[in-house]
Amino acid sequence: MLLHGGGQTRHAWRKTARWLAKAGYHVLTYDARGHGESDWASEGQYDQDAFVRDLTCIARQTKVKRPALMGASMGGNTCLTAVGERWMEVSALVLIDAVPQTRREGFERIKAFMEEGRRGFESLDAVVLAISAYRGEPTRRPSMEGLAKTVRLGSDGRYYWHWDPNFLEERERDFDARYDRLSACAKHLEIPTLVARGGSSDVVSEEGIKEFLRLCPQAEYLNIAEAGHMITGDENDTFGRATIDFLGRNVPASATQ
Repeated sequence: MLLHGGGQTRHAWRKTARWLAKAGYHVLTYDARGHGESDWASEGQYDQDAFVRDLTCIARQTKVKRPALMGASMGGNTCLTAVGERWMEVSALVLIDAVPQTRREGFERIKAFMEEGRRGFESLDAVVLAISAYRGEPTRRPSMEGLAKTVRLGSDGRYYWHWDPNFLEERERDFDARYDRLSACAKHLEIPTLVARGGSSDVVSEEGIKEFLRLCPQAEYLNIAEAGHMITGDENDTFGRATIDFLGRNVPASATQ
């Protein structure tokens, strides 16, 4: 089960999902509440428990006893909470730029980038420029196929991010509390775990990774030097190969049939 990050949709995993399927795994991705084609929470229910309840509900529908979980950023926090607090039984865990210690300045930069989209964009080219500027790579353009899944065309003719802006308020509100909760969850991990960090990420630092490895010493660590916080889009092939290797050693595809 693959869980995307805040402000993304299930389509952020399209390439990784293909890699995993080719390796023999059954893959499930879904849009988190308030994102993509999933409903927006009418009363702004975007707290950590709400995302975990959604995950466990969907997992039950699959009839798989112990799925492997893979989550990026916000999705990684959901996975870590679900496993660390024993909401569900899991065979393996992959966390992408998601550890208890998050750099406030990185979080604020993401928030500013996402807040900018509240006003909408006049064209897809304007969306491309905004994404490229956030990544710090003005010459690197995201694919138009992926872009079409990230924005929606409003009735006013402007393009808007494909998520509920209200979810940002809850992420800001529980920023500090998340650290204590996720730290406790990391201590309770007893399954094969891989944590990946984008080498140029300004959200997760090397110190944050070291702290996580102290809390969860059995975890493996993957540093993807060329990637930023958006690992699944920045350097997908490197991440895909490493993930398949990790799962192959701990949860072989043949064992999931």
